[in-house]
Amino acid sequence: MSLLITTLITFITFYSYLLIVRVLLTWFPTINWYNQPFAALGQITDPYLNLFRSIIPSLGGIDFSPILAFLALNLAGSLLRAIPY
Repeated sequence: MSLLITTLITFITFYSYLLIVRVLLTWFPTINWYNQPFAALGQITDPYLNLFRSIIPSLGGIDFSPILAFLALNLAGSLLRAIPY
C-alpha cells in the first residue's frame, strides 16, 4: 500500500511541475502549440485544465483555472501524505 501512495504522490508532484511549465509557456505568444514538445505538453495538461475552465470562465482574458487546478492537486497530495503507511 505504501508503494501505491508513494507512486501517487510522485505522480502528483510531477504533474504539478508539468502544469507550472504549461502556465509559464503561455506567457510567450510566439510558441506554436502544434509543434513538439509543446503539443505533447498541451495534450497532457489541457484535459485536466479544461475541467476547471468549465467551472471558472476566463475574466478579462485571464485564465484562473490553473489556480484551482493547483489547489486540487495540492489537496490531493496533502490527503495522500496524511494517510499513515
